[in-house]
Amino acid sequence: MHWVNTECRIPIKSWCEDVEGNAMYQAANLAKHPATVSHVALMPDCHAGYGMPIGGVIATRDVIIPNAVGVDIGCGMCAVKTDVAASDLATTDIKEVMGDLRKVIPVGFKHHQDEQEWVGFDRAPDIPVIQQELQAARRQLGTLGGGNHFVELQESDDDRLWLMLHSGSRNFGLKIANVYHKAALNLCQQWYSELPDPELAFLPLAEDVGQDYVTAMNYALEFAAENRRLMMYRAMGVLEAVLDCRFENEIINVHHNYAALEHHFNKNVYIHRKGATAARAGQLGIIPGSMGTPSYIVEGLGNPQSFQSCSHGAGRRMGRMQASRELTVEEADRAMEGVVFGRWGTNRKGSTDLGEAPQAYKDIDEVMASQADLVRPLVKLRPRGVIKG
Repeated sequence: MHWVNTECRIPIKSWCEDVEGNAMYQAANLAKHPATVSHVALMPDCHAGYGMPIGGVIATRDVIIPNAVGVDIGCGMCAVKTDVAASDLATTDIKEVMGDLRKVIPVGFKHHQDEQEWVGFDRAPDIPVIQQELQAARRQLGTLGGGNHFVELQESDDDRLWLMLHSGSRNFGLKIANVYHKAALNLCQQWYSELPDPELAFLPLAEDVGQDYVTAMNYALEFAAENRRLMMYRAMGVLEAVLDCRFENEIINVHHNYAALEHHFNKNVYIHRKGATAARAGQLGIIPGSMGTPSYIVEGLGNPQSFQSCSHGAGRRMGRMQASRELTVEEADRAMEGVVFGRWGTNRKGSTDLGEAPQAYKDIDEVMASQADLVRPLVKLRPRGVIKG
C-alpha cells in the first residue's frame, strides 16, 4: 500500500503502483468531497471512470453517491469447478461446448424471445424506473450483455475445468444510475452544495429520494445475482450434456459495483465499491484477468485499510478506442494463442474493435502481487475458451 500525499480533506491510500493521471484526479476529488470519510482506497486495477475511478472504494455517512456505484449496478463474477480433467479436452470439445453455450445464453444486445421466470419479479419495488423497465427485464434475465462481459472455460492449476462468467444487471443498472444521478445533480444545485466534480453529486439518505435509490439499487443487485445464477445453471447443463461432468464446489457469485451499509473504524458507513470486490477474512472472491491471461479464485484477508476490499480484475491499461487505434489484429491474435474465441468485433465506425484484446489490460500477476495483503490466491486459472459479449 502507498500513501498518496495530496492537498485533500482526507488521505488517499493506493495499492496501485502507477495511478494514471485522470484516475488520480478523480481520486483527489473524492478525497475533497464533503461526504467522504476516513480515506479513499484505490485498488491495483484502478483506472479512470465516470466521476470516480474504477477500482475505487470510499466510505460516506448519511449520503450515497450514484456515480460511486456506477452504471452497471451489481456487475460481478460467477464461477464453479467441474470434475473434468481440463488436459483431456481437445479443441473440438471446447468448440462444441461454446457453440451450445451460445444457444442458451444470448450475448450482446440479444434477449430471450420468451419471458423468464423469477420470483423477484413479483416483489419489484413500486419505484417508477423499476416499473418502467420491468417488462423488458423479463426477457433480459439470463442474458450476458456486451462490452467486457464474458463466459469462459478455464483450466485450473490442478488440471480441472472451471466455468466462469461476468455480467450484471443489464439495463436496470444503467437506467437507475441515470435517473438518480440526475436527481442528485438537481438537489446539489438547489442546495448550492460545493462539489469538486458534479459527477459526484450525492443523495441524502434522510430524504425519500435517497432511500428510493438504495431500494432500486438493492433490487438491481438481486436481479444481477439472479442473472448470473440463471446463466450459470444453464451453462452447467451444457457441460453436463456435452462432457458428462459433475460440479465439485458451490457456485461463487460476487458483485463488484455496489454500495452497502457496513461497520468500519468504529462507524457505520456506506461503503461504495466501484469496480472493487469485498474481501472480508475468509470470503471467497474471483479476480479475472483479460480474455487471454490467467484469472484467480481468492480468499479475502479482511484488510481494514482497503475497507476489506480487493480489485475486481486486472483493470484497463488502454481505453477501448485507444486499443483499437494502437493494436493490430495480428498482435491481438498472437496474445490469444491456445484460446478458442470468436472473431474480433467491429465498433460503431465499422473498424475492428480490439478493446478487449489482452494488451488493453494490466498484467494480472502484477495486480495480484500488489494486493498480497488484501487476498490470498487459492486457484490460478488459464482460459481455454472465451465467449465475449
